[in-house]
Amino acid sequence: MIAVLRHRGPDGEHEYTSPLCALAHARLSIIDLETGTQPMANEDGSVWTTFNGEIFNYVELRTELQRLGHRFRTRSDTEVIVHAYEEYGERFVERLNGQFAIALWDTRRERLVLARDRVGIRPLFYARSGGRLLFASEIKAILAVAPQSAALDVHALAQIFTFWATVGSRTAFQGVNSLPPGHLLVVENGTERLERYWDWTFPARRTGANLSLEAAAEALRCLLTDAVRLQLRADVPVGAYLSGGLDSSGIAALARQTAGELRTFSITFDDAEYDEGRFQQQMAEHLGVRHAALRCTARDIGDAFPELIWHTESPVLRTAPVPLMLLARHVHAAGFKVVLTGEGADEVFGGYDLFKEGKIRRFWARQPGSEGRAALFSRLYPYLGRSPVTSRSFSRLFFGQRLEELDHPFYAHLTRWRTTQGIFRVLSPELRAQLQAVSPEEDLKAQLPADFAAWDDLARDQYVEVKTLLEGYLLSSQGDRPALAHAVESRLPYLDHRVVELVNGLSPRLKLRGLREKVLLKAALADVLPEPIVRRTKQPYRAPYSRCFFDDGQPLPYVKELLSASSLRRSGYFHPPAVERLVEKCQTGRALGEGDNMAFVGVLSTQLLHEHFVARRAIPVAAAGA
Repeated sequence: MIAVLRHRGPDGEHEYTSPLCALAHARLSIIDLETGTQPMANEDGSVWTTFNGEIFNYVELRTELQRLGHRFRTRSDTEVIVHAYEEYGERFVERLNGQFAIALWDTRRERLVLARDRVGIRPLFYARSGGRLLFASEIKAILAVAPQSAALDVHALAQIFTFWATVGSRTAFQGVNSLPPGHLLVVENGTERLERYWDWTFPARRTGANLSLEAAAEALRCLLTDAVRLQLRADVPVGAYLSGGLDSSGIAALARQTAGELRTFSITFDDAEYDEGRFQQQMAEHLGVRHAALRCTARDIGDAFPELIWHTESPVLRTAPVPLMLLARHVHAAGFKVVLTGEGADEVFGGYDLFKEGKIRRFWARQPGSEGRAALFSRLYPYLGRSPVTSRSFSRLFFGQRLEELDHPFYAHLTRWRTTQGIFRVLSPELRAQLQAVSPEEDLKAQLPADFAAWDDLARDQYVEVKTLLEGYLLSSQGDRPALAHAVESRLPYLDHRVVELVNGLSPRLKLRGLREKVLLKAALADVLPEPIVRRTKQPYRAPYSRCFFDDGQPLPYVKELLSASSLRRSGYFHPPAVERLVEKCQTGRALGEGDNMAFVGVLSTQLLHEHFVARRAIPVAAAGA
């Protein structure tokens, strides 16, 4: 199990075994390089732990625990886990500020505790096989000893082809569960208990509802500065990703102030629609940092895509994770194991055009005949080459569907999910029949908090975005997996739970004012960033789509094989004639915007996942650096 996770921790492997429990760890040495070896125990060996991630407030926790009489043998953040458990029991997780997946074994009580960080930055999977409970940071470690679980879950595919990700504890594999963010799984005396200890909440009575923008910005600035300070803790160099946008630029600026020196890294593209190189260079010059940019071509993405899917262990609908994986390889080669990123800011501060879209649709729905209200959509999605807002008539048709369903819990997301679900048109008849009784929307409704309907519109939209795109895709397929494919740990200060709790307690007008996004964050960072960066229109990180998989108009060899009629019939997920038509559209440049491109990438990634883990046939990942 641990051998197949060596890419996550190439600095050493150790294990602990007992008659009832075995723990193993592949180490990425970041804190306490000499004595931080895991699995690690308390003084008398009665409590053992292995964990992936970092406890950022370990210095403060160590001091607190020492005052209470606990003795430490190392300087590592790992050791605070076993002592905090001794002192506080299962509630120890509430004292941790970090990003973590923890397995803790209490030898006296014969109790296993699995814990995952609040927002789900680090993954933790588990399955039952032959009377055993297996758990690991990646599914492939479980499949190494439970090959019977190497079957794709078609219910999960329906969720992925709707939300871009699974929801709740479901994964792409039958019988393999994901421990949800902010949860504990406790196994003791033959029983299992799944317990939530944290969630994104938007209280009706918000403690900061009446704060002015200035006061809220000052509070946020102080908290963000402290989050960056904590996340810079390491015994190895820490770098930062710099996209050229507000989010990553803000983190890099605060890190530069705190650390004094900083190395920054970024991705550039040949295609101007995706490239942000000039903004990255402008920000690097403003900070006075040593900056390195990795140029990524469409062919680079196509060649490395099989390797990405081996790491994601899930179908994906976009190619955007591939350049991040290639960047991680570049960063590791430069001698860095840790980078700060700006991920999470859009979810926390209301940054996506999706939130504006929901606001306009609700405004339009009150006067559906208004041409002026419908025209507001022209201010959205300026970064899309084939945006639905380029034609006013098409815009009205696209955004006007289900306009009157104002009470729908997923109101803001319905248009995007309809675009994503274009892939359902190429499913095989057999799979379509299996999915007739499956409703991804109902699956998601079952995950909503009891007081969800009482929240304001933006809060509901944010929560749904977090529980689908952020937790299931951005932090996994586009976060943890591409980074740790090359042993790089990404740290996300915007997702410090204190920042999330502060901002969730503020008025929604401090996030989205009219159609101006991230008002609060811009105010908090205004004096550390150049004005053009603060005023710059939001441009989400994206990468070229289906054209990456063709060379001189012909499919790359592995693409041709996997999308052939024989391969499609063998796996059984897709209808060969429908896929053939889709391939032809993409091959000839006639793909219709996001829908066709996502369908193509979704089909190809599902076929790759099947070949990697179900059929276990060789796919050419070595050429991409696996």
